[in-house]
Amino acid sequence: MTETITALINEALKKMGITDEEVSVEVPKTKENGDYSSNIGMRLAKKFKKRPMEIAQEIAFLIKNDNIEKIAIVEPGFINFYLKKDYLFKNINTILKEKNKYGSSLCGKGKKINIEFVSANPTGILHVGNARGAAYGDSLARILKFLGYDVTKEYYMNDAGVQVNKLGKSIKSNYLDLCKIENEFPEDGYPGKEIKQIAEQLYEKYKCSLKDNDLDIFKDAGIKYISDQIFQDLKEFRVEYDTITSEKEIREKYSIKDLIKTMRKNGYIYEKDGATWFKSSDIYDTEDRVLIKSDGNPTYIVPDILYHQDKFKRGFDRLYTILGTDHHGYVPRMKSSLKALDYDDSKLDVKLLQLVRIVKNNKVVTMHKREGNIIYLRDLIREVGVNASRYYFSKSSLDTQMDFDIELAKSKTNENPIYYVSYAYARMCSILNVNKEITNIEEYKYIKDDTAIELLSLIYRFPEIVKKAGNKEEPHLITNYIFNLATLFHSFYEKYRIITDNKTETNENLNLLKATKITLFNALNLIGVIPEERM
Repeated sequence: MTETITALINEALKKMGITDEEVSVEVPKTKENGDYSSNIGMRLAKKFKKRPMEIAQEIAFLIKNDNIEKIAIVEPGFINFYLKKDYLFKNINTILKEKNKYGSSLCGKGKKINIEFVSANPTGILHVGNARGAAYGDSLARILKFLGYDVTKEYYMNDAGVQVNKLGKSIKSNYLDLCKIENEFPEDGYPGKEIKQIAEQLYEKYKCSLKDNDLDIFKDAGIKYISDQIFQDLKEFRVEYDTITSEKEIREKYSIKDLIKTMRKNGYIYEKDGATWFKSSDIYDTEDRVLIKSDGNPTYIVPDILYHQDKFKRGFDRLYTILGTDHHGYVPRMKSSLKALDYDDSKLDVKLLQLVRIVKNNKVVTMHKREGNIIYLRDLIREVGVNASRYYFSKSSLDTQMDFDIELAKSKTNENPIYYVSYAYARMCSILNVNKEITNIEEYKYIKDDTAIELLSLIYRFPEIVKKAGNKEEPHLITNYIFNLATLFHSFYEKYRIITDNKTETNENLNLLKATKITLFNALNLIGVIPEERM
């Protein structure tokens, strides 16, 4: 209805000779102010030198719609819209018919979307910092698919380069220890227990026959072992990918010489101190970047440019890349390189994740990856469960630092939002499992309680919330909606008698209850939460 009311206001403005004005329609915080409201009267007052109330009245007079019961003009110039109750009641049958498709649409029109997320180096298993990106990327993909986009979830496997060399050397050092051969652990090497496990497997297979020039065996074994662990943990976290792209294969597939040639032709390459430089400061970057070092080897940015070139060649309409906040310098570099290659850099949207702090027993847990002091995703899942993990990582805006309180996430109290939401869903299931005979109703006569009508209005707005979450790329809007829906249902349940002596009234109530359950289930599914029917 937001789109409909916006269109009605624009039609009224057009009749008044006003065009190209941005119309904002919001849901009021209090029910007394209607189902929808617009401040267009106040926004136009200064421009047309009229009182906001006067402009609002002129607009309201020109609006006619069969589904709007009343339009009220209130100080200082709001236009408040009240929907007809019969119109809202019709939506119950729509939900019962559409079921798990309720809230979906085809507004994406099949546009091709690529979402690359997590893409952790295969140098250690996933930690809680990776989990936030996993939850965001997967939830965004679910929402966009629900809206009719053709979404590809992608993982970029960094199986080449400096970090992988360090991985191989770290495993080799542990292997040599098992062979009782004196060696030095590499500087900035990886100390994780999985490194020792890989070394033990190689020792079991080869004993002490591996030589100094067998580093590739250590690297390949490490990549295989750790990447298998990564994808196993992600699957348990309800994240699966459509495409896994190998950095090694990208390096083999594309010519670095051709890349430099194109950028040089476009005027963005020069030589200095024996190195090849990218004139990125001429585009978006703060300084120029070395592409080829004086020793002839490419810098780490080159395979990333080749990888994004590969994405563009696959014909996506939009590219999302989810990275940690420490990659903020990556954005201008990559956008500059795309522009230098004549690609539309506006298609690339890099989302930066803010930090996650783990709180346990009212204390922030300090984590240091190099020291091996880390909380792994698999450990978090085992302690609080997948549902709690997915919910908590999805409840905050991406650009805000978040605290994950372990004890709260485990608690069975109403202070724990995932417990509160899950309890609402279980309550609905409990009633509906006992009262299964539900028939569609053409005319609702008995549902009149204010809380029931508010519940009816909230489930009606679900498709709008999904579109808003997709358009703004903000899955936390779904999580906020879920909590609001659970809160309103609990209020409805506490004060409203659902099963009555009147069979028709009971049937109406059960229809509303089932429609609410479907809506809550669909919303939870969009953030990767599968609610249990019993608690």
